[in-house]
Amino acid sequence: MRLRLFISLFIILLLTRVSSAITIGLQDDVKNSYIAVSTAGVVTDGNTGRTVMPLRAMCRYDIKSTKRGIAIKLDDGRFYNTGTNYLILNCSNGFVSTKEKWYRGALIVKRIYDDLTVINDLSLEEYLLGVVPSEMPSSWDEEALKAQAIAARSYAISNLGKRVSRGYDLKDTPEDQAYNGATGEKAKTTKAVLETRGKVLVYNKKVINAYYSASAGGKTRLPSEAWGSKDLPYLHSVFSYDDNVGKKGHGVGLSQYGANNLAKQGYNAYQILNYFYNQVALGTIKGS
Repeated sequence: MRLRLFISLFIILLLTRVSSAITIGLQDDVKNSYIAVSTAGVVTDGNTGRTVMPLRAMCRYDIKSTKRGIAIKLDDGRFYNTGTNYLILNCSNGFVSTKEKWYRGALIVKRIYDDLTVINDLSLEEYLLGVVPSEMPSSWDEEALKAQAIAARSYAISNLGKRVSRGYDLKDTPEDQAYNGATGEKAKTTKAVLETRGKVLVYNKKVINAYYSASAGGKTRLPSEAWGSKDLPYLHSVFSYDDNVGKKGHGVGLSQYGANNLAKQGYNAYQILNYFYNQVALGTIKGS
């Protein structure tokens, strides 16, 4: 079946300004972790704003949960108890580290009950720099990468606050969106994010929950088919152009393999998105 052509230009909408920052849960319910900075940094008390201690560049500082708050291991091997359950780690013009990866923005460490939660606080566009190469191979067609960037941005905005009970917006796993921080960034995917800056998918003047998966195995599914949940007007079932790889994932919304196959046939990012999502427009977030 020949894919029907879609015009490449959507109606451009200016949307109400949304938060330009996002918080990503990196670790949950751990007793121990570590923090580090690539340039000189500082740890502050998130409750009071007081400086807790400076941090040297490229030095690993072990942290743990104690009955009196969060403790940081010093050079002499002793643990310094900060006396707070809420730390913020910042550095100037550099990166922060935990979980054996480097991240843009700041790190937040919270002691919840007796365990630690480690969170990356950064701008939405910086977040996407680490999402797109984690979700789609950077070697794929640039139009597929741009479609992925717009879908990922839309998903993130639509799901802000999804995990507020845990103290952050989204997880760093495919349960929300795969995210490997600055460690995972690639030049080609960074270009795709920058070239689509602020662009989101809109239905009825609202940013859509732009579900996507690796492949649908020949035909995308409705939410009711995948999860037994309510169907959404912008999610429909279409030939997915990925039957060569079988079904990998829930199959709702954009098929990543299908997007790449369509891009190879000459379709641009906007045509790809308008195929996989029903009656959507391309919006631009104010202030982006």
